[in-house]
Amino acid sequence: MSDLAALDAITEAVESGAGLPEVVRAAAKALEASLAVTDAWGATLAVAARSPAEERSLLSKGKGVTSIPLRVADTVVGELLMRAKSEPSASMRRLLVTMIASEVERVRAPERVSETVAADFLRAVLRRELTEREELLARAGALSLDLEDGASMIVARAHPQAPTDEGWRGRVRAVAERGARAVVSRSIAAQSEREGVLGAEVLLLIPGADEATAARAAEGILREMEAGLKGFTFAIGRSRIAEDPTELPRAASEALLAANVAQGGVESAALAFEQTGAYRLLLSAMSENPAELQRFYAETVEPLVAYDEQYETDLVRTLEAFLEADGNVAGTAQRLFTHRHTIYYRLERVRELSGLDVSSSDGREKLSLGLKSMRVLGISSAGGPASEAGAEGGRVPRRSGNRRT
Repeated sequence: MSDLAALDAITEAVESGAGLPEVVRAAAKALEASLAVTDAWGATLAVAARSPAEERSLLSKGKGVTSIPLRVADTVVGELLMRAKSEPSASMRRLLVTMIASEVERVRAPERVSETVAADFLRAVLRRELTEREELLARAGALSLDLEDGASMIVARAHPQAPTDEGWRGRVRAVAERGARAVVSRSIAAQSEREGVLGAEVLLLIPGADEATAARAAEGILREMEAGLKGFTFAIGRSRIAEDPTELPRAASEALLAANVAQGGVESAALAFEQTGAYRLLLSAMSENPAELQRFYAETVEPLVAYDEQYETDLVRTLEAFLEADGNVAGTAQRLFTHRHTIYYRLERVRELSGLDVSSSDGREKLSLGLKSMRVLGISSAGGPASEAGAEGGRVPRRSGNRRT
């Protein structure tokens, strides 16, 4: 690409307001190079590399990596690390460094908080160890976090579809944090400590009371994860604004619920709490009495999930499609590209396993709530290539607690 075309591509990324990571990716593509940008404290702000190994080589300043200080006036605001097939011209290099330095200056914070300190603060808030508003604000102020006007929470989840390198969970946290900080520079992140999480889960606190900015932060996180974590699936959940910082635990529950629904859906990998519809009604159950929600799931949908896992069938997906089609078998078959006789067979198997009949309104209502409970609890259905031709498929015993209705 010519210098002029490369400059146009980079300028367009700057003018779009997409943030430093997009600018660096545009520059890397235009120059056919691998690039990384760090701030003055050594925190990685953006990376455009072909693989995790290339990223590690860049950040460790391996062979062939050029290190270029980023300056605004006489102040060093960061560093550009570059490995290029061919050296850009002196004028192009100067323009590139100037544009990236100005982007770094625009988003950089007055000081960087260490990963450990930020994570400790965030976990203390979410565990309700800081219950007094003034104490919470004082601790936040010591970290240069302004939570006076409010903040929101985001849960970002990533799961590899194939074996990956060691330390990938830490890389998920770093990538998610980069995406958030490209929009709100004082965002902080911590690895989730919840047990039984499929993949890696990151909790992010986004300071500020502007809903649109929080939405852009969630979009930035998803965009950065999609660019930097190839071969992963993602789920992003965003809370409403917590106008009082003592409400952040509630916001974290909202973000977790939205991430669970996003993980189980097909429409979008990122959801706001307001977009979760009827699932919102189950939030208090998830927060206050998860055991009861677990019991309801066990009495309705769990046998179907177990059957799908054992025999690689699609009972759960078929049930979801049937309910979405308002109980219309022909519409379900069309959605799943499956013969209606197969749909009838699967729905009969649903009745046998759950004790609930989809032809009755009560059965459909309970199964629908069971599916919602599954999503709220963050349980993923395995499913698989439905190969059953008829009754020769195996059986999973029905739970004794289930009743036919």
